[in-house]
Amino acid sequence: MFQQTPSPAPAAGSTTNAEAMKSMGFDHLIHNFDFLGWIVFVVLVVMSFASWYFIIANAIRNTMVRGRADKVINGFWSNGSTQDAIRELEAQPKGEPFSKIALDAASAVAHHQQASAGGGRLAESLSRSEFIDRALRQAVARESLRLEGGLTLLATVGSSAPFIGLLGTVWGIYHALIKISATGNASMEAVAGPVGEALIMTAFGLFTAIPAVLAYNFFNRSNRLTYAQFDEFAHDLHDFFATGARVEGK
Repeated sequence: MFQQTPSPAPAAGSTTNAEAMKSMGFDHLIHNFDFLGWIVFVVLVVMSFASWYFIIANAIRNTMVRGRADKVINGFWSNGSTQDAIRELEAQPKGEPFSKIALDAASAVAHHQQASAGGGRLAESLSRSEFIDRALRQAVARESLRLEGGLTLLATVGSSAPFIGLLGTVWGIYHALIKISATGNASMEAVAGPVGEALIMTAFGLFTAIPAVLAYNFFNRSNRLTYAQFDEFAHDLHDFFATGARVEGK
C-alpha cells in the first residue's frame, strides 16, 4: 500500500505576508493616522456629508417644484378672476417659485398704476410694459439663483475630493518609504500598513467625488428645464399684465 505523503507546511514568509495583509484595513488606518492624515480624512468626511445633504435637499426641492409647476401655471390661467388667481398664488408654499414670479408681476402692475395716478416720475421714466418686464427679469433671476443652491459645493467636491484623497495616498506612500529607510526592512510586513492607508484614502476620495459629480450634472439638467418654464411663464405674464390678455399660440 502506498503511504500518504504529508502536505508541506506553509512557509514562514507566506504566513508573515498573510498577517501583514490584515493590517491593510480601515481599522489600521484609523489607529495610524498622523496630523496630516487626520486633516485629509476629516475634510473628506465633511465633504461627503455636505454633498449628500445638498443632494437630498435639492432632490426634494426640485421634485416639489416640478410637481407643482403645471398646477400653479394652469391654475393661474384657468381662473376667471385676476384677484382670485392672485389670492391662490399667495396661498402657495413659501418656496414655490412660479407663484412668486407671478406675484412680483402683479405687484409691479399695482405699483405702476399708483405711480401713474399720483403723477410720479416713475410713470414718466418707465412705461407699464418696461416696468413689468424689469420686475419679471428680477424675479426669474432670483428664483433661478435659489434653484442653484448647493451646486457650487457639489462642483467643488466633485473636482477636489479625488486630489485630497490623492494627497492622503502620497502621504501614506511617503510614510512607507520613511519606514523602509529607517528600518532597512522592505518586507510586506513593513510596508503593508502605509500602503493600505494610501489605497483607502484614494478610494475614499473617489467615493466622495463620484456622487457629487453625478448629482451636479443631474441637477444642472433638471434646472435648465425649470429655467425654460420660468422664461415661458414670465413672457406670458408680461403679455397678460401689459395688454390685459394672454397671447396664445406662442
